[in-house]
Amino acid sequence: MPGYPLTPLLQTLSRLVAINSINSAYQGGVTEEQVACFVEQFFAARGIETFRQDVMPGRFNVIARLPGLQPERRVILEAHMDTVSVAGMTIPPFDPVIKDGLLYGRGACDTKAGLAAMMHAMAYLHERRITPPCEVWLAAVVDEEHSFRGVTKLCEGLEAQAAIVAEPTALRAVSASKGVLRWKVRTIGKASHSAKPHLGNNAIVRMTHVIEAFEREAARLAAKPHPLLGPATLNIGMIRGGEQINFVPDFCEIAIDRRLIPGEDPLEVWNEAGRMLDELRRGHPRLEIEIDAPMIADGAMETGASESVVRTARRVLTSLGLPGEPEGVPYGSDASKLARQGVPSIIFGPGSIDRAHAAVEYVECGQVETALEFYVRFLQEFQ
Repeated sequence: MPGYPLTPLLQTLSRLVAINSINSAYQGGVTEEQVACFVEQFFAARGIETFRQDVMPGRFNVIARLPGLQPERRVILEAHMDTVSVAGMTIPPFDPVIKDGLLYGRGACDTKAGLAAMMHAMAYLHERRITPPCEVWLAAVVDEEHSFRGVTKLCEGLEAQAAIVAEPTALRAVSASKGVLRWKVRTIGKASHSAKPHLGNNAIVRMTHVIEAFEREAARLAAKPHPLLGPATLNIGMIRGGEQINFVPDFCEIAIDRRLIPGEDPLEVWNEAGRMLDELRRGHPRLEIEIDAPMIADGAMETGASESVVRTARRVLTSLGLPGEPEGVPYGSDASKLARQGVPSIIFGPGSIDRAHAAVEYVECGQVETALEFYVRFLQEFQ
């Protein structure tokens, strides 16, 4: 691998990338068990305590623990072990090649680079017998890429004073992220032969009224931006309807992706959409609408600038010569669940979110090394 030294950190990252941990909900999926066992073995070889949290059959979180000077205070380092599928990739997904300072492979960016850097940060402190101010947990969790069951289990009864969640943020501290709400809406019509459309009720045509209403709602949202996240958004991402071309369709269905900003409650947003459609029905007597319960409902996250986790991150980043001002991102992560548990959280890691889930996924090796330094310093400075 010419051109960049294969440090112990990059060796660990390479070994993680070489393990298939596609979420079992996706094509080619398996469990995270091989990655979880690798994480356990990494810490066992260094004499660092670990324990498992069973999440579902064959899938478990691994938590490594370092004692702190203040045992009643805890910092969480959290990273997910699963990846998305490799469908559409144009490079070998599990062959972690380093070229021109970039390490390639599925999960390299999202988010095994952050996981590897967190693992080595724990090892660094332990090997040098540095006791951090607070107890440290590294939580390697399952199922982030599908339904967040790993972090949900982690949060059960959890108490901590700070959390850093590894996602590709290009080494910026992220203190705000959007939430997501997804649900389906159907219009119900009446089938008939297309030669006599007056005998039917075209559900696809009726859906145009629904789509126009959601487009008006999207325009309304655009006028109210959040200072870090911009506006809430609404996207109709899927549509299907009808059986064949010479039938008047008796159904049409759309799937909606609504991105939330802080202050918006997912259930209230969904209820408000229902009220909007109720009003639409009153104006269109032949319009019959069904609304499904949300498939995903995850609130936004915002950690205040005065929180210790944000102030410490800013101070460490500035000392590393990096921008310290917190940012916002439009995507979700495990951080929102930790924040709802009462744990002040930020998102931080190497790599760009633009490379996550991509046909060519990679991470900048230099950023992985810098992330390690950030985590080490943060753990020593957080009080």
